[in-house]
Amino acid sequence: MEIVFNPGELEVLASRFKILAEPTRLQILSALCNQERSVQDICDRTGLLQGNVSKHLRLMKDAGVVACRRAGVWRYYRVVDTDLLALCRYRRQLPHQLQE
Repeated sequence: MEIVFNPGELEVLASRFKILAEPTRLQILSALCNQERSVQDICDRTGLLQGNVSKHLRLMKDAGVVACRRAGVWRYYRVVDTDLLALCRYRRQLPHQLQE
């Protein structure tokens, strides 16, 4: 079956792949797959520095991958792109030997 995309669809698809092409963003996405987390919690789970995490979260938020809410001085992020949440679930279901 052939799939044909119009130019607008190709732009959206390329934008999504661009966001996912960065290993750091995939690492952050993995930390957020199961629940909302604070920036500090993401840093603790990934070992990444706060400035780096914040930069990537901003890009992911601008791309519609994550959303943010404020609670006092803390910011909490969650995945809002349902296709990426499905990818997280799919990844978890793979046999262990295929995950490495």
